[in-house]
Amino acid sequence: MPRKVDESTCISCGACVAECPVAAITLEDVSVIDPNICIDCAACESVCPVGAIHEA
Repeated sequence: MPRKVDESTCISCGACVAECPVAAITLEDVSVIDPNICIDCAACESVCPVGAIHEA
């Protein structure tokens, strides 16, 4: 299942964007994960400094 960003926790640092191996994450006001591209590797979740990324 693709990951989801908790918008109230995300600090828009971009760490997840740089870590995503398939470029499924864009940085807008907060990080946004495209569920159609996400391969559910959880690389983004492991680098988020505030724990804002979780299983959807």
